[in-house]
Amino acid sequence: MDQSNTTYRPERRDAAENRKRILDVAFKLFEIHGVEEVSMNQIATEAQIGAGTLYRRYRNKSELCSELIQDNANLLFEEIATYLQNHQSYTAGERLRGLMSLFIQFREKNVQLLTGIENSNDRGIEEQNKSPLYHRLHHILCTLFEEVSPANEPSFALFQADMLMSALRNDSYVFQKKVRGNSSDYILEHICKIFIP
Repeated sequence: MDQSNTTYRPERRDAAENRKRILDVAFKLFEIHGVEEVSMNQIATEAQIGAGTLYRRYRNKSELCSELIQDNANLLFEEIATYLQNHQSYTAGERLRGLMSLFIQFREKNVQLLTGIENSNDRGIEEQNKSPLYHRLHHILCTLFEEVSPANEPSFALFQADMLMSALRNDSYVFQKKVRGNSSDYILEHICKIFIP
């Protein structure tokens, strides 16, 4: 089918109202109870919509959290782009450290939603790694790692980015904070020691 002839159909008003109500209710419930403690049925009940309506729009909490975090993720990537542009004279390692600092700040502000995205029971690691947030951040990290060590094979930069993203996953990060008692600054400093030569 020729995609150039398809027309964009705006969201129906009732669908847009349902979407806004779902997002508002979900955000409120997640803030009060935490993502893990809130069920999709609870969201539907509080939003005064049928469960079918909710599940037609969002198959799971992960999709719901992804939409809730989208604006903040866009702001993160704007901040990263500005940071990288304003610090072109810095070494790749210094820029990588700055990028990780921005991401850790983002993680701190969005811990509940990131938990919902990363800990969804019905998404494997392969699916989580396809998220736009993961993909965009991974691409930037690969580029910086290639610049840090240009003599290495490109596959090594890919490996480094994979391992760094694993280290920054919510479960690892929260474990370091809550179980080990490490501060965000401590985590940033020591991740840099591990990943930046």
